[in-house]
Amino acid sequence: MTTRERLSQLRSAAEEELCDDILPYWASHAVDEEQGGFVGAVSMAGRPDPKAGKGGVLNARILWTFSAAFRRYPDPLYRELADREFGYLLAHFWDQDFGGLFWEVDHLGRPANARKQTYGQAFGIYGLAEYYRATGDREALDRAIRLFELIEAHAFDPRAGGYWEARGRDWQPIDDIRLSDQDMNVPFSMNTHLHVLEAYATLVQVWDDPRPRTRLRLLLELFLDRIVDPTTAHQILFFDEQWRSQADIVSYGHDIETSWLLCEAADVLGDATLQRRTDELAVRMADAVLAEGFDSELGGVYNDRADGHLNTDKDWWPLAEGVVGFLNAYRLSRRAEHLEAALRSWDFIERFAIDHERGEWYTRVSRDGVPYPELTKVDFWKCPYHNTRAMLETVERTRQLELTAG
Repeated sequence: MTTRERLSQLRSAAEEELCDDILPYWASHAVDEEQGGFVGAVSMAGRPDPKAGKGGVLNARILWTFSAAFRRYPDPLYRELADREFGYLLAHFWDQDFGGLFWEVDHLGRPANARKQTYGQAFGIYGLAEYYRATGDREALDRAIRLFELIEAHAFDPRAGGYWEARGRDWQPIDDIRLSDQDMNVPFSMNTHLHVLEAYATLVQVWDDPRPRTRLRLLLELFLDRIVDPTTAHQILFFDEQWRSQADIVSYGHDIETSWLLCEAADVLGDATLQRRTDELAVRMADAVLAEGFDSELGGVYNDRADGHLNTDKDWWPLAEGVVGFLNAYRLSRRAEHLEAALRSWDFIERFAIDHERGEWYTRVSRDGVPYPELTKVDFWKCPYHNTRAMLETVERTRQLELTAG
């Protein structure tokens, strides 16, 4: 089989998975017909939990998902679901008193955790800006701009040149600013900065204003100069106020995801020097994941390494990001091992990560593809954004690569 044929086969498989599995699953299993919006949890067997809380990140990611899907495939159902989420986000997550998005509401749509996590505000921008791109609804752009202004006014630290993890409902400092129970209580994290960068890269494409461009450049340079270790090409995950590393953890999923998102940000800025630096770094990051965090026997990106211990479980999102990240590395390097890694990542997903009986992807499988049955299909973090985006990116990237393939 030629390279062009293999790329074409991958493109067809990705499009089929998106349109025939991922999006229909969320349309049929996650819509909250009683309280509006989408439910906060769905079991492995596909049973919604009508009393589950609803996360701001999950809802912003659902908005992004159906907006991005509608922009590429103008199915009226995708528009309907994007509209549904847009209305719910503004009605229940938007803080009418202090601005910004709540971290969580209960199943009735009442604030359950009103803190202002920078990560959550960033995903609000990401979803709202994509909804504007898909629909032209000016209110969505206005809200995205307002979130940008709130982040810059309250989360940006001009002395350190970075973004604090969280503030209280009234945007005042709070003691516990962790993103989750698994994260460290430190001022700055790779994860938050990555998703602010991702959000600003989308905002720049719909809002012609120098301020988000300036901040996007700052964020990109932060990754190039501070967050990615120049020796290992892995990212440092947690920092103190002087940008000193606070943990010995390597997140392979974040590394491969960041590798292509940095390229996207550089392309949006259109600075040739930054593009060259970023392209070179992206290949180095993909190589580091391939050498240390990729299953050479079965395929797929491992989750992480902490204190020298390799976690060989494979969550749905590093698997998804692996396909895109290695395709991006192949675009830049034209080295066969990068294309093979992308194809083998997809092979593992197709064989083990997709629940072919009940739909969607398992949250986590073991190294050899056995799912963890106690985990859910939908929850605060399990969302349609990583795998939807991966399929959309795969369709577009393989189409472009086919033009020059042998």
